Amino acid sequence: MTSSGQFTRVSVVDNRLESPDFSTSRMWPPALSRQSLRTVLGFIWLLDGALQLQSFMFTKGFATGIIAPSASGQPFFVAGPVEWNARMIGAHPVLFNGVFASIQLALGIGFLFRRTARLAIVSSVIWAAGIWYLGEGLGGLAGGHMTALLGAPGAALLYVILALIAWPSSDNVTSRGDAFRSERPPGWIFGVWAFLWVGFAVLSVLPTNASTRSISNQLTSNASGVPSWLAAIDRGLASAVHASGQAAVLVTAAIELAIGVLALRQGSVRIVALWAGIAVAGLYWGVGQSFGQLFSGQATDPSTGPLIILLALAAFGASRPSSQPNVEADGTVGAIRSAVQLAA
Repeated sequence: MTSSGQFTRVSVVDNRLESPDFSTSRMWPPALSRQSLRTVLGFIWLLDGALQLQSFMFTKGFATGIIAPSASGQPFFVAGPVEWNARMIGAHPVLFNGVFASIQLALGIGFLFRRTARLAIVSSVIWAAGIWYLGEGLGGLAGGHMTALLGAPGAALLYVILALIAWPSSDNVTSRGDAFRSERPPGWIFGVWAFLWVGFAVLSVLPTNASTRSISNQLTSNASGVPSWLAAIDRGLASAVHASGQAAVLVTAAIELAIGVLALRQGSVRIVALWAGIAVAGLYWGVGQSFGQLFSGQATDPSTGPLIILLALAAFGASRPSSQPNVEADGTVGAIRSAVQLAA
């Protein structure tokens, strides 16, 4: 029989990771543990499932207006499968979309509970990989006309990466230190971050993208389908980029390269690089991705901006020294997770 004193000590140990130590959290950026990353991914998948239930998705327009355009400008090994997928969905849009929405809602629920987390992660990796190829056309990367501003490398690929980062490393924790080490994101996250941002810099200087006209077109590509205030911002930035000449391309690529390379350093340099990545990803999400067009009635996901920010928050968790195990951002996420578990 466990005494009340023992229960109190165990409860304190088990929840230290979820409760921020305000004496130290002021000195460290907000961060996510693996467990809280799983919770956030669960809610993102639930959002995707809800977006899939929009009336437009049950029409042929889902296949012809969202899936099929991913084949444009792509090599045959990408365009062929994407067009085949669009034809198949277009033939039975209600049936296929109902299945798609159900799968994504199930994945979201699976991420919220530890017992089903591993199955949800494996299933989401397989599902997201299929979406990335057959739905997003490899994020447009094979065609060489996509940039981070427009949503490269594709939201589905980032789902795969984030799911692998969130994989539970241990079921049993006996102390505060064990709990932190078990749930701290893996160190290879910095290699992924560097690869992504260096890749963004490379995409920015490709011949198809390395011109002020190209950047201006990217900024205004969604202007016709967004609120007037956002369209005005997009057009204003496009005009400023066009006036700045080739310097805009070079500055953009240099910033992206620095965000990737400097994150491989330790200490304050890495923290600055991650914060810069959050700022740039947020900017791209607003002016290039139009906030994922979430209120257009045709969005299938929040786009890549929020996912890159989520990756940065997980990287903050991996950066945190073992002597600073409290994870500030986990406080809110932990409360949400506890409410979900109590409701269940």
